[in-house]
Amino acid sequence: MRGPLMLGVEGLELLGEERERLRHPAVGGVLLFSRNFDNPAQVTELTRSIRALRSPPLVIAVDQEGGRVQRFREGLTPLPAIGRLGRAAADAPALARETARAAGWVMAAELRALGVDFSFAPVLDLDRGVSQVIGDRAFGADPATVAALGLAWQRGVRAAGSVCVGKHFPGHGGTAPDSHEQTVDDPRPLPDLVHADLLPFRRLIDNGLAAVMMAHVRFPAFDAEPAGFSAAWIDYLRRSLGFQGAIFTDDLEMAAAAAVGDRLERARRAMAAGCDMVMFGNAGRAIDPILERLPRPDPLTALRLARLQGRDGPDLAGFHASAEYRQARSLLAAL
Repeated sequence: MRGPLMLGVEGLELLGEERERLRHPAVGGVLLFSRNFDNPAQVTELTRSIRALRSPPLVIAVDQEGGRVQRFREGLTPLPAIGRLGRAAADAPALARETARAAGWVMAAELRALGVDFSFAPVLDLDRGVSQVIGDRAFGADPATVAALGLAWQRGVRAAGSVCVGKHFPGHGGTAPDSHEQTVDDPRPLPDLVHADLLPFRRLIDNGLAAVMMAHVRFPAFDAEPAGFSAAWIDYLRRSLGFQGAIFTDDLEMAAAAAVGDRLERARRAMAAGCDMVMFGNAGRAIDPILERLPRPDPLTALRLARLQGRDGPDLAGFHASAEYRQARSLLAAL
């Protein structure tokens, strides 16, 4: 059974101590970063070595959104910032949706070719023009447009044999501070969120969204805890929105999460709130003291995580040589 921890690794290949750490039953996944990528052949060997450690294998993820958040670049398709899709939708909505589908398909197929199960994408936050960290990582400001482009992206990802992870629930676009650097509060009440920020999440959930990532944002009008530590928010996600997929924390090394307590406290509180997997992307050996102290996931959590593992990916060179890829690449290049 996969454990609740998703961890990062240090470099281009696994260290001996990392192999032992990733074999621990508290661990269930690996998050890869730019530091783990030199070229497609190297990262494919890295993912093979990670998969060989466990049965069932650990899930492997990366942030491959496009634009400024594309961890793997050399030898792969340059993906546009999805904000460009939102701007294109103002004049040509059908073409923008077709391009969003192509972007999701190319992104997911390339990751599957490298042995990566999924990207933490798409960003479903609204770009309200105030957030320091969201900006053009979002499709745009209009909830209906964000939902339509998110659904098209999801169709492309599914066609490539992967899954989508919508983030950052219930929305990170309505406040200026960056949760990587400081605590973040959004004073808006739930009704304001329901009619705007939650709409894209609701649309993708209604269409079988596989997973969400929670925001390290507090909404004091609804609950005193940051969303990823909030049983009230996760209950709303499960009961009011009917979400049946996996729930991830954002990285618990971020400043807005660190304010909750030490690493063990952060992990325990997120799990107690209802998160299926808790993430420490840069903890290294500092995570070792808590491995034996975390509760084990229940079978339902394990089932949700198992559904995130994609089918075998294509040969990368063959994929890039296909007519379908060339057509998708031309759409992306035209943005």
